[in-house]
Amino acid sequence: MDLVKFLKFGLVGFSGLILDFSVTWFCKEKLKWNKFVANGFGFLFGVTNNYLLNKYFTFQDNDPHIAAQFISFLVIAVIGFSINTSVLYFLQKRTSINFYVCKVVVTVLVFFWNFGANSFYTFKI
Repeated sequence: MDLVKFLKFGLVGFSGLILDFSVTWFCKEKLKWNKFVANGFGFLFGVTNNYLLNKYFTFQDNDPHIAAQFISFLVIAVIGFSINTSVLYFLQKRTSINFYVCKVVVTVLVFFWNFGANSFYTFKI
């Protein structure tokens, strides 16, 4: 594993996390949307941010097939999102842990899935 890429992926992921949480919070708290719908919108903003930053910053990728590559990144992210939402739902139904604490826990779990899958498939390191 390339430690520099892993750290960059983590930095990019953190920026996406901030964007994801901000959008989720805004949609849930200010717009009064359902927390899982708000989570979906946060995810969409975060994944787009992460694709662009990972493509150019983390992996310094110059593959001209951006649409196909973004679809690969998105499929991996959707699988990650499915894991995220399933575990988030389970934790919310089975525990009394705060929603945002649960979101942090599942975000860390999904980070490892996303890095591995994107490293070996989307950006083929």
